[in-house]
Amino acid sequence: MIKTVILVLVAALLLSGCSGMSYTTQRTLSGGAIGASGGALIGWAAGNPAVGAAVGAGAGAAAGYLYDQYQKSRGRP
Repeated sequence: MIKTVILVLVAALLLSGCSGMSYTTQRTLSGGAIGASGGALIGWAAGNPAVGAAVGAGAGAAAGYLYDQYQKSRGRP
C-alpha cells in the first residue's frame, strides 16, 4: 500500500514539473525519455540495460530537438 502511495506522489510531481516548459524543452525531454526506455529494453536484451538507456537517451534527446527545429521551420510552435 505504501509503495503505491509513493509511486502516485512521484508521478504527480514529475508530471506537474513539466507545466512551464517551452515546446523545445518538452520535445527534447520527451525524446530523451522515450529513447531511454527503448534503449534500456534493447540493452536488457543484449545484457547491459544501463548502457542501452544512456545511448537511447542521448539519441532520443537529439531526435526530439531535431523534430522541434523541423516543426519550427514549418511555422508551428
